[in-house]
Amino acid sequence: MWIAVPAPHPALPKQLRLNKRGFRYKRQGVTLAFFFFFSTLSLPAQEPPPFPVISRLDTADTAFRQYLSDVETARLRIHNRERTGERAQALAEALTVYAYSPGSHDDAFTLAARCNIPIAALATLNRLPHPDGFTGAAFLLLPSMPGIFIPETPESDLELLVFSGRTEQEGIPITITRNSLSERFIFIPGADFSPTERAFFLNIGFRYPLRTYRMSSPFGPRINPVTGSFRVHQGLDLAAPEGTEVYATRDGEVVEMGTDLIYGNYIIIRHGETWSSLYGHLSKFEIALQSRVRSGNLIGRVGSTGQSTGPHLHFELRQNGKAQDPGRLLFTK
Repeated sequence: MWIAVPAPHPALPKQLRLNKRGFRYKRQGVTLAFFFFFSTLSLPAQEPPPFPVISRLDTADTAFRQYLSDVETARLRIHNRERTGERAQALAEALTVYAYSPGSHDDAFTLAARCNIPIAALATLNRLPHPDGFTGAAFLLLPSMPGIFIPETPESDLELLVFSGRTEQEGIPITITRNSLSERFIFIPGADFSPTERAFFLNIGFRYPLRTYRMSSPFGPRINPVTGSFRVHQGLDLAAPEGTEVYATRDGEVVEMGTDLIYGNYIIIRHGETWSSLYGHLSKFEIALQSRVRSGNLIGRVGSTGQSTGPHLHFELRQNGKAQDPGRLLFTK
């Protein structure tokens, strides 16, 4: 059997609502402490999770059967929330969490379907930036309630996007313990990915390649500052100090890198079958040809090589080889 004991967390600040300046905390927080006794479980010696463990996704498994019952109850409460007026705090106190060791045949979407829980709840609780993020994980945490879990300190592009996109939604602070560490989240019961968030999770969204920059030239017709000729500028010029870190805009493969009279030191990354990105005027390469990269990986540093009037990054997005306006496609935090 197992018992979930919600209790106020003494260390949590007191008022919570999400806004553009950060977290404001409501009066009550929820700490989830789980105690369980399964005499038949055989857990890895290194880090047994402090949650009920599901051995297999089969109703013959006692823990999985209980988990499905918890999910059904939680979904019904959320479905009836408009009629009952149940508050987020009460829903958060009913949240239970289980642990499951994924097999080689498991993927994020089949797991979500088998557990009858939205992919957003699985991804945000486990801090998965993309569908294959749990590859090699010893355990995944399975929440019993649909919702969004926002970490106290968002790190990945997806987490930053989820955080910034919920400035008006009420959330409840909860504490989850795993790997001997306590993590604090803001839990929004019943919330789901927006279309933009889902695009980022599926790795079909693009991020800015610099964290800090000044837009010195947009996409479109302009007079070339070096030659004085009028032509279409096929990317964005992002001014930044020499040596500023340049990051991959999306997952992909480095298919070309070298030195060009116009672009100077440049890198081209292919993103699937139709998209590619170009990074020009670099002072330094931080990646090798044919490397696989993740969104946000360091690939180079800002410079002023090639046809340039000062340190900046020339950045292009191409679809089927044709330049597209990055300003319409990039996610701005």
